[in-house]
Amino acid sequence: QVQLVESGGGLVQPGGSLRLSCQASGFSVDRYAMVWFRQAPGKERERVSCISAIDGSIKYADSVKGRFAVSRDKAKNTAYLQMNNLKPEDTAIYYCTMLGYLGQGVQVTVSS
Repeated sequence: QVQLVESGGGLVQPGGSLRLSCQASGFSVDRYAMVWFRQAPGKERERVSCISAIDGSIKYADSVKGRFAVSRDKAKNTAYLQMNNLKPEDTAIYYCTMLGYLGQGVQVTVSS
């Protein structure tokens, strides 16, 4: 069964960190382009990062550059989004997507 299962969301104080996981089944997470995006209430969907399938290069939205980092673990067939120095404006539901498949989304709430 082909699917993406996300985990790792939660409530964190400003300045804190979270790591989101996106575990793939049915295909190899390191072979294809991957996008993390987020959706906050009342705001447009925002692409947070993307990994190129061609050369593995990574791009980040300006809003998260220097604070977020993506990685992939081939052995665990899992991709990660490490989020540091979180801000209240990072509050959103975060999704991973690959090959047209979408994770179920995880809520990230940054609040004191």
